Amino acid sequence: MNSLKFYCILLSLLNIAIIILAQDDATNVVYHNCENATTSTMNSTYRVNLNLVLSSLASNATRNNINGFYNTSFGQNPDQVYGLFICRGDVSNTACQNCVTFATKDVVQRCPIGIASIILYDECHLRYSNSNFFSKVDQNPFWYMWNAQNTTYEPQRFNNLVATSVNDCATQAASAPPGAKKFAVNQTYIDGFQNIYSLAQCTPDLSSSDCKKCLSTVISRLPICCSSKIGARVYAPSCYIRYEIDEFYDATAVAAESVPPPPPLPPVTLPVPEGKYNTVIIIIILSAVISVIAILIISFYTISRKRKSREEVKSGSVDDAITRTESLQYNLEIIHLATDNFSEVNKLGQGGFGSVYKVQSIKIFVNEEEEEDLLTYTWENWNSGPNLHKLIDPTLRAGSRNEMLRCIHVGLLCVQENALDRPNMASVAVMLSTYSITLPVPQKPPFFGHSSLTETTSSLTESDQSRSASVPFSHNEASISELRPR
Repeated sequence: MNSLKFYCILLSLLNIAIIILAQDDATNVVYHNCENATTSTMNSTYRVNLNLVLSSLASNATRNNINGFYNTSFGQNPDQVYGLFICRGDVSNTACQNCVTFATKDVVQRCPIGIASIILYDECHLRYSNSNFFSKVDQNPFWYMWNAQNTTYEPQRFNNLVATSVNDCATQAASAPPGAKKFAVNQTYIDGFQNIYSLAQCTPDLSSSDCKKCLSTVISRLPICCSSKIGARVYAPSCYIRYEIDEFYDATAVAAESVPPPPPLPPVTLPVPEGKYNTVIIIIILSAVISVIAILIISFYTISRKRKSREEVKSGSVDDAITRTESLQYNLEIIHLATDNFSEVNKLGQGGFGSVYKVQSIKIFVNEEEEEDLLTYTWENWNSGPNLHKLIDPTLRAGSRNEMLRCIHVGLLCVQENALDRPNMASVAVMLSTYSITLPVPQKPPFFGHSSLTETTSSLTESDQSRSASVPFSHNEASISELRPR
């Protein structure tokens, strides 16, 4: 029984020792630097601002959205204090918080009077100063640490593999987007038994070019201190690199961070209720039917308009033909009178369309409605007066009445029916230039349109089915077209 109690107490002591050793390893100071060229007292304004900065760093280390990095400042120049912390990219939030909290207490004990200090641990490092170092490349002071054991592998090839591995890390870390961790790890194969594990990190407030510049500088120091060494680190205030032949970082955490975020979910399409779906289909069908009907109506209307226009043109042609035909038809009494009631004495013979008769010379009164032309209008008004009021445009009545009458008189002389009675141009010039010559009375002009008695000779044709008559007529009795039966 006593031995059992002894073993329980021994196991408890061993667990406590393991925990203490683990904490000591996590918070083991790798390097620290105190700038004591200028000092501050415990009660100075600068010291008060420093305590505020350290307190802010410790409290913000618990935040999950800072990517293991935070910077802040307090006070006004010359007592303004700038401070930051950065945790190694693969450590958990809890480990980062514990490391930063310990560092804020440890640094004031190691550097009690300095106005600038930097302290490095395996899992984090902390820095403060009275000058603004945010977003600036700071490569000094630098510090390096190496494993005393040399590689048993080919030294030259090993050094080349180390250079390749850390340079790949540096390129990957510097290419991180703004605001993200500028952190990368790399595993390089040596042989079947060994690998090189590398790590590179910059403060996230540096630009990509400044990060690459800082890492290239610290990498260039490796051959000086650490050629063929199986492990080494080179630190600068703004960046650092490390390599080992043993895996010293949490590969699981790094792999989890390197997994890209899941793609955004596709937009959710809510199912349409059956009733609404049917309504949508009905609306679509009705719209299509109405559109088709509208197109048909418009097409029918357009075609009808065109057809109606063509029919109107044809109807006009037929009406003209009917009018011309009707103009050749005469009253039956006139035909009876001209043929002496179709007397056998006047019969000339038998044609293809019936008997042919000769007609007597008769007076046919033709009363046609003619459109009055300018020449007819002028002649009638001259003969009746002359009526100057109807012959002269109102805008010309302010001129000489005698000159107007003489011009009209000469004009009527020039358009007489008999060409021999018309004056020549020399006579016209004399008539217009002097009033001493008495002008002859003008005769009526040709083509004088007026209701008249015209003596015509008609050729009449009688057939068994119909009788027709044609009466040639001309205004000036100068040209007559004689119509003959077919």
